Amino acid sequence: MTSRCPALEHAAGAALCRVEDIPDGGSLTAEMGAQPVVLLRRGQTVWGYVNRCPHFSVTLNAADGAVLTYEAQVLMCAHHSALFRFEDGLCIEGPCQGAALDPQPLRVDAGRVYAADSNLKID
Repeated sequence: MTSRCPALEHAAGAALCRVEDIPDGGSLTAEMGAQPVVLLRRGQTVWGYVNRCPHFSVTLNAADGAVLTYEAQVLMCAHHSALFRFEDGLCIEGPCQGAALDPQPLRVDAGRVYAADSNLKID
């Protein structure tokens, strides 16, 4: 289950999205600066990773833009079927087993998701 980040202002320090914009157990694609990222959510916990498979440095999403997740536990690269854990981005199955996605530190404040180095909030 994947969504695209809603049209929020993307000025420096602006929220990437609301926690609730990310499907529980699913993913949402967004941009952090010029960097494409995948946001994952389980309950109120949110993780962010660069949208790039370590196998061949291709995006994780399919042609329709979806980044697939399975049972709120792993995301799957649409190109190689590699499976990555939500918690640490580690590939647990597939051609890049043992490699990991590049994490993008996040912070959640008042139900909104920000890049960890962002100090500003929008209300």
